[in-house]
Amino acid sequence: MSAPATSAGGTGATRSLGPSRVVVLPLAAVAFALLGIWFSGAALATVLRDPGPVVRWALPASSTLSELAGSVTLGALFLAVGILPRVTSSDRPARAARAGVGTADGSAYPRSLVVAGIAAGVWTLLSIAHLVLTYADVAGQAILSDDFGQQLGVFLTEIDLGRTLLLVTTVAAVVTALSLVVATPTGAAWTGALVLVALYQQAQLGHAAGASGHSIATSSMVVHLVGAAVWIGSLAALALLVARVGTDLSTAVARYSVVAGWCFVAVGVSGLVNGLLRTGGWSDLTTTYGVLLLAKAALFGVLGLLGLAHRRRVLPRLGGGASGSVRRLGGALFWRLVLVELVVMGAVSGVAVALGATAPPVPEEAPVDPSPAYLITGHPLPPEPTPIRWITEWRWDLVLAFAAGAGLVVYWRWVLRLRRRGDQWSWVRAASWTAGVLLFAWATNGAPNLYGHVLFSGHMIQHMTLAMLVPVFIVLSAPVTLALRALPVRSSLLRSDDSRGPREWILVLVHSHAGTFLANPLVAAVNFIGSMVLFYYSGLFEWSLRSDVGHLAMVVHFTLAGYLFVNGLIGVDPGPRRWGYPQRLLLLFGTMVFHAFFGVTLVTGEALFVADWFGLMGRPWGASAIADQQAGGAFAWGIGELPTLVLAIVVAIQWSRDDERVARRRDRRVDRDGDVEMDEYNAMLANLAARDAAQPPSP
Repeated sequence: MSAPATSAGGTGATRSLGPSRVVVLPLAAVAFALLGIWFSGAALATVLRDPGPVVRWALPASSTLSELAGSVTLGALFLAVGILPRVTSSDRPARAARAGVGTADGSAYPRSLVVAGIAAGVWTLLSIAHLVLTYADVAGQAILSDDFGQQLGVFLTEIDLGRTLLLVTTVAAVVTALSLVVATPTGAAWTGALVLVALYQQAQLGHAAGASGHSIATSSMVVHLVGAAVWIGSLAALALLVARVGTDLSTAVARYSVVAGWCFVAVGVSGLVNGLLRTGGWSDLTTTYGVLLLAKAALFGVLGLLGLAHRRRVLPRLGGGASGSVRRLGGALFWRLVLVELVVMGAVSGVAVALGATAPPVPEEAPVDPSPAYLITGHPLPPEPTPIRWITEWRWDLVLAFAAGAGLVVYWRWVLRLRRRGDQWSWVRAASWTAGVLLFAWATNGAPNLYGHVLFSGHMIQHMTLAMLVPVFIVLSAPVTLALRALPVRSSLLRSDDSRGPREWILVLVHSHAGTFLANPLVAAVNFIGSMVLFYYSGLFEWSLRSDVGHLAMVVHFTLAGYLFVNGLIGVDPGPRRWGYPQRLLLLFGTMVFHAFFGVTLVTGEALFVADWFGLMGRPWGASAIADQQAGGAFAWGIGELPTLVLAIVVAIQWSRDDERVARRRDRRVDRDGDVEMDEYNAMLANLAARDAAQPPSP
């Protein structure tokens, strides 16, 4: 732990630095943003409809400050969700003593929500200023012109860019109110989810909207913005709370360090993808855009070195095993590194804004003669699908690809952690998880994702893979059981302070009222069946085709619905109160009947789903749209029935093994205690026979 707290709530070193020095973050960001704008020439006056120097220079500054305010908002909420120690239980000191860890202070936790509310309020005001300046720049109109207000209203209601900026501003205002009201990690998590919505919308602006490969550009920008916001915002919020962190410094820093490592990987990978999309070769690195990109990469490398210094030099000195003088030295070194890191983070943010305002070497122009498929989907028509192309063709979604990669890394780290401490974990379960995640990655980034936007049959293959095939492998791998066994119970990250880490969040979700209700086998089956009908026979299907957010929601919902359904039948993960094996088979066969009915309905149907999408692709290859939809019904029938049959076989095998286990337990009990049940039964028969013999014969 850190040195004892002073009357101000922090150590002498941390108090002397003070949270006011966090101002270096926005100052460095604005300075580097304006320097980058000057270097790229993006702020030079335009020949036609110039909005004026105030707009040209204030726009990048407002964009930089708005993004930083949103990052601090998300970072402060993230601290409340799972980083800062929290004190709510009266027996917490006793539990901490039994666990062998120090007592947490917990005074910084409520202030983190106040910081989130203030940052969100600043974010709202800056978003309004950014919105007005963006319209002035796009329209080439001075802010004080006569009809500025009227035209601004049209921009906010009729133009996609204006509506997106208005949505971000509205979300910021709502987050401001919620941050000052919520008091629990659950409330902070829901509020943080709203910030993620705003970041997802923001990722669709700028170069991501017009870059070649719109989907990968947008998804990589989402990963980039979220990773940077959590990384920068959490550190800035932690620095703002320095006077309140007190004895919780070492705990908070250790937890944040793990998150910062993941953010570093996310920002690095997504930044590399964005750079490759907007540069055509090594020669493009000599352009203005390329020089700014190299500067950003160099600053990013400096951030990585500073993070490494935190891990190797600071964390050991802040640990509970260090002496008081060593902890004070570690605290002072930590906050000096924080100030340097905040300056570099501000520089990275400023250069990023300058990059967004600079034209990349790769042109962002639409084809001169776009195909109907390009006009509808924003992508060129893919080649005719063949068996080999279902393996070789890919359309990447970096959000889902990163999720799949992280899932593989985390699961195998847990397996190896169990192995190192002498526990066993089935290699078959590990192989099942690997197969399921790879299948998920193929369905969301491979040919099903590519052809699912132009062929109903391709979409149905993706849907059935996510809902029926992937969950079987995931359930057999028992990820929740592995997590509860592998996540640390006694360590420096021990949650004896009423905060929630990964293990605590899993237990909260599993044992919550909503989690228990959704995991009920009957509810899971109704959700699995009913959501499919609702999805295709409502506007949700079209939303998933036209919106990246809708597509992501579809993937998450059907994968999770399939997991809940399969876990209630054959899983070992905690959650549902599983039925008896006969009831499970009955429920499974009922689902099989529905899949058959749904597939037959599609095969025999003559009404085309989303006709102004699939019917206007202008494909020179393949069957007609209605014939392809009928083929999709056949895929839904076949892909749905085969896994269901496999599940029925697995349930039958588990039933047989359960009977064998019951028989073996009874045999062991008989060998140990005798056949008590048979002896009681024989005694009952003997009593009945004796009673009959004692009665006189009836006349």
